[in-house]
Amino acid sequence: MMDKRDKVGAAASSPMEMGSRDGDDSSSSSSMRTVETFLRLLPVALCVVALVVMLKNSQTNDFGSVSYSDLGAFKYLVHANGICAGYSLLSAIFAAMPRPSTMSRAWTFFFLDQVLTYMMLAAGAVSTEVLYLAYDGDVAVAWSAACGSFGGFCHKATASVAMTFVVVTCCAALSLLSSYRLFSKYDAPIDYPGKTIEIAAFQG
Repeated sequence: MMDKRDKVGAAASSPMEMGSRDGDDSSSSSSMRTVETFLRLLPVALCVVALVVMLKNSQTNDFGSVSYSDLGAFKYLVHANGICAGYSLLSAIFAAMPRPSTMSRAWTFFFLDQVLTYMMLAAGAVSTEVLYLAYDGDVAVAWSAACGSFGGFCHKATASVAMTFVVVTCCAALSLLSSYRLFSKYDAPIDYPGKTIEIAAFQG
């Protein structure tokens, strides 16, 4: 009799437990969507600020004039920040929509997040190299430091590059998140303890 009651009690409590689990999953999914939307919106503001700072970066004095457009690395930085701002805004809108995550959507976010991360990392890296040469020069190729004469230009460029690296951090976090969303859809490999792998032995 006690066994029957235990079974009935377990059966009665099962739907409640399942409902509790569904509620926890829904709450976790909503929290993750909020975090993802925030991480996608944050680069929009940072990219726009970095882009505007670099676009307005030019200086003229007794030594001559210099502008961001004179350096290919800085032009690439402007274009990369523009692309990043547009993609981040669009992806934030899609991420905020409470729609089921399909496999194709997960693969799309994963691929584009990876591309954007490496694009922004490359923009920050090449711009940092140019800034290093501008501050310290290169004696081996007789390249003198330019920031002593164009300090304002170098300070604005440094601020723009610094914001770009903050964007890289956000993009890297989004890449990890989209990777988790994608690969969590796949089942773990099934282990067959009774099955052995036969390896062919070749005798010489």
